[in-house]
Amino acid sequence: MIQKVLIANRGEIAVRIMRTCQKMKIKTVAVYSEADAGSLFVTLADESYLLGPPKVTDSYLKADKIIDIAKSAAVDAIHPGYGFLSENADFVHQCEQAGIIFIGPRAEVMKQMGDKIEARQIMEKAGVPVIPGTSDAVSEATAKQTAASIGYPLMLKASAGGGGIGMQVVHSEKELEKSFAGNSRRAEQFFGVGTMFLEKYIETSRHIEIQVMADHHGNVLHLFERDCSIQRRNQKVVEEAPSPFISEETREKMGRTAVKAAKELSYTNAGTIEFLVDEEENFYFLEMNTRIQVEHAVTEEVSNQDIVEMQIKIASGEALGLSQEALKMHGHAIEVRIYAEDPVKFFPSPGTITTYQEPEGKRVRIESSIEQGTEITPFYDPMISKLIVWGSTREEAIQHMLEALRQYKIEGIKTNLPMLEEVIQHEQFKQGNATTKFIEHYYVPLVK
Repeated sequence: MIQKVLIANRGEIAVRIMRTCQKMKIKTVAVYSEADAGSLFVTLADESYLLGPPKVTDSYLKADKIIDIAKSAAVDAIHPGYGFLSENADFVHQCEQAGIIFIGPRAEVMKQMGDKIEARQIMEKAGVPVIPGTSDAVSEATAKQTAASIGYPLMLKASAGGGGIGMQVVHSEKELEKSFAGNSRRAEQFFGVGTMFLEKYIETSRHIEIQVMADHHGNVLHLFERDCSIQRRNQKVVEEAPSPFISEETREKMGRTAVKAAKELSYTNAGTIEFLVDEEENFYFLEMNTRIQVEHAVTEEVSNQDIVEMQIKIASGEALGLSQEALKMHGHAIEVRIYAEDPVKFFPSPGTITTYQEPEGKRVRIESSIEQGTEITPFYDPMISKLIVWGSTREEAIQHMLEALRQYKIEGIKTNLPMLEEVIQHEQFKQGNATTKFIEHYYVPLVK
């Protein structure tokens, strides 16, 4: 069993991983930038080491330095969390060469799934439904020709990266001409690869993903689905489990398909297969995330499983010790992401938190690394915490979430708490009718 883990991350996910490690009697090592020197995750760790200046390229992306710290701290394993180096195949190789366990999948699989074009090709061969589009990289000229045969609207997508970068919906050849070069350059700037491809744009869709877990003994299972349809600029805002939209038949079919895909890849550890689902409940492969997800907590709440604990045990060589039949989904969970940003203009809102009061309740869970006096810097993603609630029914979970949002007090900076409250109490959300266009259609401040 792993005895000591370095967490190559920061903020709420670092705290989240530490809490499971503490429960498992595993020692933890934090690495931090100068901007995070006083952060909660740094003080919670058994050992903490400075990486460098605030910029991520000088700190959290310094793979060589992280490996050196891991060696000097004599850790058994590194948990990457999400973001930063979590899906960097070269970093996985560096861990292997240093004799350090990487808590995640093999580098080869990570690289395959990190390239959306290659991932699409693999899924097609495995018999997983994919969105109509191109299965190879396209030039601007080829894109125009292909678009004419597929038909508009289309989604122009970068083959690498995520977070909505390099993605754009185009409704005409004129829009495609205007968007192609700019999106390619942006993808090159952020991910080092400017390759583009096309997919048919499904205008009324749900974003539903399946959590899979796989050990080194050939066992693969899924922990049901999460509905992540409420998004802003392709970034998730609200997640829930189970989905209020799909039928039990579709749920089971999606779960079987995700397990089949993971087996085809000889996948190990935690992964998420994301699908787009149309109005008729046809589902199409979108991408695979080869790491723990921001929204993993909603799955934990309805499955009674600790995904981080499962990750560590799998990385230690243990078998899952669970059958698909033994897993049961109970109740309903909802998660919202709390951002340090203006809820109308969506600009980041750095500053010092002068008041911080978390909501309380048996069915309320907070994932956070902030407290009163914490300085929110402009150097990192503006997400500062996650609020998760559970209810025996969806209606009960919605009520718990509204109460919790109204109790949550964060002052000194602007946050998206008002936006989240508006979303959760909107009739379209309450009725389970939210699609990926929800924010655009129903959130009033966004369209002013």
